[in-house]
Amino acid sequence: MKHIVYALVMLAAASPAATALTVPADSLPEKQLSLKNSNAEEIRHSQLSDSQKIIYFGNSDMAPSDSADSLLERFYYDQYRHFQDPLAPYFLLMSKDAKLAMGVGGCVRMRGWYDFDGAMPTNGFVPHMIPVPADPSQRRKLGGTPDGTSIYIRVIGRNRVLGDVVGYIQGNFQNDGHGFKLKKAYVEIRDWTIGYASSSFQDPAAETPTIDGAGQNGKTGTTSMLVRWSHRFKKSPWSMAASVEMPSSQCDADGIKTKKIADWFPDIVAWGQYNISDDSHVRLSGMLRVLPYRDLVAGQNRSRVGWGVQLSGVWYPANRLTIYAEANTGQGYQSAMNDLAVGNFDLVADATPGRLYAPYAMGLNLGMKYNFAPNLYSCVALGEARYFPRYEVDGSDYKYGLYGAVNLFYEPTPRLQVGVEYLIGSRHNFNGEHGHANRVDALFQFSF
Repeated sequence: MKHIVYALVMLAAASPAATALTVPADSLPEKQLSLKNSNAEEIRHSQLSDSQKIIYFGNSDMAPSDSADSLLERFYYDQYRHFQDPLAPYFLLMSKDAKLAMGVGGCVRMRGWYDFDGAMPTNGFVPHMIPVPADPSQRRKLGGTPDGTSIYIRVIGRNRVLGDVVGYIQGNFQNDGHGFKLKKAYVEIRDWTIGYASSSFQDPAAETPTIDGAGQNGKTGTTSMLVRWSHRFKKSPWSMAASVEMPSSQCDADGIKTKKIADWFPDIVAWGQYNISDDSHVRLSGMLRVLPYRDLVAGQNRSRVGWGVQLSGVWYPANRLTIYAEANTGQGYQSAMNDLAVGNFDLVADATPGRLYAPYAMGLNLGMKYNFAPNLYSCVALGEARYFPRYEVDGSDYKYGLYGAVNLFYEPTPRLQVGVEYLIGSRHNFNGEHGHANRVDALFQFSF
């Protein structure tokens, strides 16, 4: 991959019509570097865009600057961009007529952690995985991983009929034996998204920034093959979306009285959103799904209806302060929730032999970010996930989990980030037993 990128850059640079445009970050106007006139995200955006290296190629006439600027904005705006996703690329190849642009970017991410007074068996801090009762031989643990290191390619072209056409491919490097793993691969044409992308039920912008790769335990987040339509109405603060997504239900079948069978009906997801500003919003999302299984006692295929609703949002009440919130509930949507996706909670055993049902669950996440400076900020993240079965379950089963994190991020340059974080979590079972874990983790990340 690096040889291909190098060849493209050198080819563009060697062209007689190739030019480079660079604006140093330290030449930004003073008003952009002050929290008095704009929020921290706007300042960060300006620092990133003004430090980009743009290589023009082609022999056509130079397009107006506003056309080039509007194309560049597509590299920054993404309704489903997560805090831990790579930033917009440092190097961009753009045609002089501003009809085609390609960026190759990614990030090198290193996380290290130390568990004490309760060790977590996973890289991510997942309360569901806390041992109950506590294992006295596993009270401390030192670990680290380059997981999350990623690379992506984004190509944007303009067509008179189709408008902007965007192609995006992202892959992550895994250190757990899985090697290079495809994370996203989709195409956007006007209001349509087709491919492997974040579920429409997820609201990444409403998730509090954490160093921990798992994040708040009550949040929702899946990636699936989908076809999505989304639209923001002109001269209106409202936008909406609807999608058809490939299902992946998790069924707690025992293989004796019940059996898991293939999903045959797509998940239907839709949301409506009120945009307070370009960076803040309130969104109401809904999901409808069909959960099939085999009743081995009656010898019949059966299904249950699952659903989920979520209210989420991000808000900037002051220049230095950001508030994040997300609350969800429903039946049979647990495979989309962070903590409950660990087990098979979409369908569980009913009191009638051979039958399964979709239990209730709830997720709640709150967070806050405060910017001491545009490149120095701290976050507090809280999360809770609860499981509400209809019938009596084994006492050792998961009842609810709690998650807490406080961190500090510092960015010496717009593309270099370091951070430190303290995490605490607990798992509570139906029999009253519980366990807890503590972690201190650190981050070193470079985006390019």
